Amino acid sequence: MIHITIPSLTSIDEAARAFVLALSGRTKVAFSGDMGAGKTTFIQAVCREMGVKSVVNSPTFALINEYSTETGDTIFHFDLYRINKISEMYDFGYEDYFYSDAYCFVEWPEKAMELIPDEFVLVHISVKDDGTRELMEIHR
Repeated sequence: MIHITIPSLTSIDEAARAFVLALSGRTKVAFSGDMGAGKTTFIQAVCREMGVKSVVNSPTFALINEYSTETGDTIFHFDLYRINKISEMYDFGYEDYFYSDAYCFVEWPEKAMELIPDEFVLVHISVKDDGTRELMEIHR
């Protein structure tokens, strides 16, 4: 079970390190949370922890960004916020990504939850009144 608290932005890299360890080799993660909860910022920190040297940006308009780690692993970063119909997932061939050996990090999975395979770790990011972020693994 993943439960990580991020007290401030200065501790995000430490939280990302703990998160990568907690994944225990699992490669598929869906991140839910309100707008501004820090999904993209946390994914950026996780990518840095995994050895991505290129710039990690939100794929809001492209839907998918691809990154490579120093060890040659591939990370696909999805932002499904702009998905209006489930057919759009089929249009870009989501199966090729979700059922690959690559890492997949998905923001806004609730836009296509029926297509998110059971092997995905579902993580919810919430913002507390004091600005602290909490990442909590949730179960379907």
